[in-house]
Amino acid sequence: MTPAAPLRRWLSIVGLGEDGLDGLSPAACRLLTQAELVVGGRRHLALVGDVTGERLAWPSPPASAFPEILARRGTPVCVLASGDPFFYGIGSSLVSHLDHDEFLCIPGASAFSLAAGRLGWALQDCTLVSLHGRVLERIVPYLQHGARILALSWDGATPGKLAALLRDRGLGDSRLTICQAMGGARERLQITTAESFGLTDIDPLNTTAVEVVAAPGSRVLPLTPGLPDDWFEHDGQITKREVRAITLAALAPRQGEVLWDIGAGSGSIGIEWMLRNAANRAIAVEARKDRAARIARNAAALGVPDLEIIEGEAPAALAGLRPPDAVFVGGGATDEGVLDASWARLRKGGRLVVNAVTLETQAEITRRFNATGGDLSCIQVAHAAPVGGFHAWRPALPVVQWVAVKP
Repeated sequence: MTPAAPLRRWLSIVGLGEDGLDGLSPAACRLLTQAELVVGGRRHLALVGDVTGERLAWPSPPASAFPEILARRGTPVCVLASGDPFFYGIGSSLVSHLDHDEFLCIPGASAFSLAAGRLGWALQDCTLVSLHGRVLERIVPYLQHGARILALSWDGATPGKLAALLRDRGLGDSRLTICQAMGGARERLQITTAESFGLTDIDPLNTTAVEVVAAPGSRVLPLTPGLPDDWFEHDGQITKREVRAITLAALAPRQGEVLWDIGAGSGSIGIEWMLRNAANRAIAVEARKDRAARIARNAAALGVPDLEIIEGEAPAALAGLRPPDAVFVGGGATDEGVLDASWARLRKGGRLVVNAVTLETQAEITRRFNATGGDLSCIQVAHAAPVGGFHAWRPALPVVQWVAVKP
């Protein structure tokens, strides 16, 4: 007798809601019933009750169970996940080990979809953020007046922490709706403002809907580069606002690119690079310990807590870093090897931008401009300042900027 060929689509990934089996389609129920191994969180396994196959609760971290799942290749396995397994779920990390025709996913409604449906919000007009296992400050760039944000909470304490963050930024009138245990018998919605927040009995399984209200003077990040200098904690070592905006234009950030910010000072360039797109990454290289700590505080306060900080002196500190798509050198350009190492590691088509204030650094980048080409410009900014009972222009030190694109 010829043995049966192994199942090609042997792995099913089923999205599960708080209503358990009642919310599953007949096809999803069939896959669950036929599975020889059923994998899910303890809550998921409790929701489906008795199953025919073996049961495996996710360990911590969940990826440690992947070898056991993959060892069943060719036999029916069903993985249970919350809502849509491919929307901040286990799906993408699990199937990265598989061919596309080895698995079948039957998604359920995501927490975002359930919340939008309860509130009557158009999902395409909402900002969707996960704060589960992520730093709270990642929501800061999305706190724009009139924005509707759906934030997947880490636990029952997340809404209160979010309300405090809103109050601290002058957004206390923002309206919060805490959507809890949606889709099941325990579903509950609670509404409050950030200013009056006093809720304590919040289910750990919740999504917080935020309608942002910004009063005059609220700390709302503009969509353009060039944040006010006093929004950064600094000791004077900062690329000033107007020059920073020009520098960001020269660096020309594109989605998902990596920046090296060498001699980062306050971290302003790397922070604003990351604010241009949520997928952008920056590595701030700073020799001084106090400045490195200051960069971390600035990055958190301005909504990019994932900024990577390397404490050390270039070029030695550059060894082993991910190759950059752009490099900004704001300090240390005359240190031996810094510019050569930066240029060598820069990807093809990448941009090198160097700002120089001192005559020595200006001479060095002028020499490199003559040898390599690119653009050399002088940036001069003046601000009105009192002179007796009148005002006059008080110029800042001119900044010479060299921009080169690696062929």
